[in-house]
Amino acid sequence: MTDDKNREIRLIGTGGSPGICIGKAYLVDKEGVDVVERYPIARKDVKNEIKRFKAAAQNAKNELIDIIKNAPEELQPHVYVLESHLHLMEDKMLYGMAIDTMEKEQVNAEWALKKTVDKIKSTFRGMANSYLKERAADIAHVANRILRNLSGADQINIKDIDMRVVLVASDLSPAETSQINLKKIKGFITDRGGKTSHTSIIARTLEIPAVVGLEKATRKIKNDDLIIVDGLAGIVIINPTEETLLEFEERNANYRAHQSAFIRDSHLAAETEDGVRYKIMGNIEQPEDAETAKQYGADGIGLYRTEFQYLKRHRFPDEQELFEKYKETIESTRPNVVTIRTLDINGDKALASDENNNVEENPALGLRAIRYCLKKQDIFETQLRAILRAAVYGEVRILFPMIATFGEVITAKQILNKVASELAANGIEFNHSVRIGIMIEVPSVIFQAEAIANEVDFFSIGTNDLIQYSMAIDRNNKEVAYLYHPLHPAILKMIKHVVDIGKKSGITVCLCGEMASDPQVIPILLGMGIQEFSLNPQYIPPVKSLVRSLKFSEVKNLYDEVITYNTAEEISALMQTRYGGLLDDKALSEQSAGQTDPRG
Repeated sequence: MTDDKNREIRLIGTGGSPGICIGKAYLVDKEGVDVVERYPIARKDVKNEIKRFKAAAQNAKNELIDIIKNAPEELQPHVYVLESHLHLMEDKMLYGMAIDTMEKEQVNAEWALKKTVDKIKSTFRGMANSYLKERAADIAHVANRILRNLSGADQINIKDIDMRVVLVASDLSPAETSQINLKKIKGFITDRGGKTSHTSIIARTLEIPAVVGLEKATRKIKNDDLIIVDGLAGIVIINPTEETLLEFEERNANYRAHQSAFIRDSHLAAETEDGVRYKIMGNIEQPEDAETAKQYGADGIGLYRTEFQYLKRHRFPDEQELFEKYKETIESTRPNVVTIRTLDINGDKALASDENNNVEENPALGLRAIRYCLKKQDIFETQLRAILRAAVYGEVRILFPMIATFGEVITAKQILNKVASELAANGIEFNHSVRIGIMIEVPSVIFQAEAIANEVDFFSIGTNDLIQYSMAIDRNNKEVAYLYHPLHPAILKMIKHVVDIGKKSGITVCLCGEMASDPQVIPILLGMGIQEFSLNPQYIPPVKSLVRSLKFSEVKNLYDEVITYNTAEEISALMQTRYGGLLDDKALSEQSAGQTDPRG
């Protein structure tokens, strides 16, 4: 009879951060935090209850401030994550609603906070975008810290763990993750969380293996159990056999060898064996990320997502603040180009400072991106002024997102010209020759691409949204996620049409999104004539390596061949047969790069 205690068990979750580690489990006890009782408060005592809540919130803020002050150097670019938690602690949506509930319902602070959080979390979880959906976790982490102060429960001191272990927890907040001692903690696993949670982002920054979203790890694993964490495949193995241990030790050695080779050669150009060169650029969110992109060998910044300077704010950033951020990014990237995407916000990216913001039933199809900017023209003009001024310090391109009509392009250009004229009239220095482009992610604009090409300098194909909108799916919905496939013939035909229009019109075509780092698709895209790729910085070394392994003469007619097939599965099988081990080799490196990005 098999002893269950020593039987090998495999759990499947989500790879939060790449890498493989083997070690003994250390369970982080969070019992009692989620258990909140409701009890009435006499009318005369409500003010004291509110005072108790405010004191707990202030203590929680002080703890976070201390963590931020002591954050290790490698996490400085991501301190904004913890700062966003500070803002949440005083946000009227959380802080104010909890107090209102205490006053109206005459209930204890713990229950009022729990009720408020449950309501906010349900709103976030109803959003289509997985990145924004997982911001519900940030709300929960902030509330949990306040609850611990209300209840007097002991705080978790991860920084004090003094053993070489693998952390196992129901969840870890970004603040807790940032306190991990890399000399002691080999990796971590959690029941909750996703690939785009801030906890996963920090884990990738620390380059520590992590698997999240396991649901029942804390029930299956006991302290001191030997476990394997495979952050590449999203697998956790409890009580591995000797055979399994040997297998994963070999996998880990191969992974580390791949990583070292790719990073060592990341400065080399992305040039095919027969001399055709491509630009492989980076997607960034913060000015600090530009340096990371450079370290990974980026040929510039193909997508600077500016909306992250607006999130979790009580006021919009002013022109000077934006100017300084853009200038910092441009100077650190010089002489390479920085492509600044104008504000792609609202809808599924609610602004704390937008008092009139209402949660939309279908934010992915609502008032967002260029639609929002054309309606809120003062906000749009502020950003454009900052970009034009900062563009004096290097090469800059402006990218308008979610264009659906020819008219939107014309209106956006008119506003840009108006801003330029005002700067000139006021004697303010700015760049007169900034190139402009549009994101091609709405199918309607593909069929107006020829006319629009006469109005812009480049196209940037945003494949994430293009596939979703074309296939009428929410790719985060497990029931229909199988339809999200970059090798679908319809998607390839749309991309080829845009590339052909770009060639005919003499404008550059860039491709960004997950597809830009998919080993199976890259040979087809190279053959189509895509000139630039933009992807998360961690993906750059393996993608450049793959390009150097190919010959343009062998891929230039690949599209004509694959498009004779009618399904993505047939095309995928062809690519596997044709390139075999080469794609498998790069697929490992692609996984090792960490997240696929839902926001591009």
